[in-house]
Amino acid sequence: MNKPYANDPAAIYLAQRINELAHRKSQLEIATQAGFANPNMMTHLKQGKNKIPLDRVPALAEALECDPAYLMRVALQQAVGVTAAAAIVDILGEPISKNERAILAEIREVSGDSDPRLTAKTRTDLRKVFQR
Repeated sequence: MNKPYANDPAAIYLAQRINELAHRKSQLEIATQAGFANPNMMTHLKQGKNKIPLDRVPALAEALECDPAYLMRVALQQAVGVTAAAAIVDILGEPISKNERAILAEIREVSGDSDPRLTAKTRTDLRKVFQR
């Protein structure tokens, strides 16, 4: 069978998330929650037979209980290629999640919207917060 995206990071990630959720969610439930009329679409996506439709990323991310910004990044790379995806991100900016937006809003508030630079100390402090 034709699987042009079998080794694509998007297909690999999708398969990983489906496997991680398998103990409590079936592929049919994921497909239905993501709005796919054909439940076999999940098999096609994870095997790399089809690209992830960009318009389905928000619902699919919710169904997969994953970061929609990350899923959009890998789906975009799959859809248009790594170079074109990088150009889109360069022009429009990096997709970020709701949680990342909340963190950014907090940084803006506590800095008085001063656009603080990322210094070595700030980087170290952030890594402490995230235990890295």
